[in-house]
Amino acid sequence: MHEMGITAEVLRAAVEGAENAGATRINSVHLTVGELTEIVPDALQFAWETLTPGTLAEGSVLEIEHTPGHSVCLSCEHEFDHDRWDRICPACGSFATQPLSGSELRIDNVDVEVPGEDDAAHEE
Repeated sequence: MHEMGITAEVLRAAVEGAENAGATRINSVHLTVGELTEIVPDALQFAWETLTPGTLAEGSVLEIEHTPGHSVCLSCEHEFDHDRWDRICPACGSFATQPLSGSELRIDNVDVEVPGEDDAAHEE
């Protein structure tokens, strides 16, 4: 399950950023995961719940935004959304397409608690 390794790296990065900000707790982590990565969001959630106990992220929420594949046809320049399997241009039927988005895996923000700040949360 490669989602466990991915989640471990996301957790490591979130904890490192939180510690650098002087945070005492991670409230939530927001990820964007593209359709073309073939990462299963439910598996990420399971891994998060398994890996976070005993860390600054214990009890935190992992929010996942799933984005579709989006490509451009190299023959007719038509742009279109698609799933990970159907990358044929719907306008001209060409197999010569190039993904523009949908391969993302990024941490968009980490919501943390920092002692002494007026507002309860600080985004990194």
